[in-house]
Amino acid sequence: MPITAGFNHIATLTTDLDRTVAWYADAFGADKQFEMAAEGDHPRMAIVGLGGGAALNIFEVPPEALIGERRQIGGRGAIDHFGIAVDSLATLEEVRDRLVVLGTDIGEIQNLGGDTWSLFFRDVDGMELEVCAPT
Repeated sequence: MPITAGFNHIATLTTDLDRTVAWYADAFGADKQFEMAAEGDHPRMAIVGLGGGAALNIFEVPPEALIGERRQIGGRGAIDHFGIAVDSLATLEEVRDRLVVLGTDIGEIQNLGGDTWSLFFRDVDGMELEVCAPT
């Protein structure tokens, strides 16, 4: 049995911190819990709460710091994508509707393996992500 309690945070990069923080607030009701100005070699960053103790640590970097091909598996780096958990299919459908209003590139809700509903989408920076709900 694992001794871990799940993920605390996932760190991600953006070229526009304000836009990305606002997008996660609009899409998921996420709240900005902390912001730090750039200092020395540490970029400007914000911690955005996703609920359940999970957060995104979002770092603002120049465009040349974003490497890889965000639309190709294997080209996105060591972590291909991450999944954000919601409590039900109804909440997943609400998230889908929010993503549509935001003009987000989304797929279709699908059942994965019988126990998970899944919706793939791209965030405001083009990174592929997934929202998952139990069946």
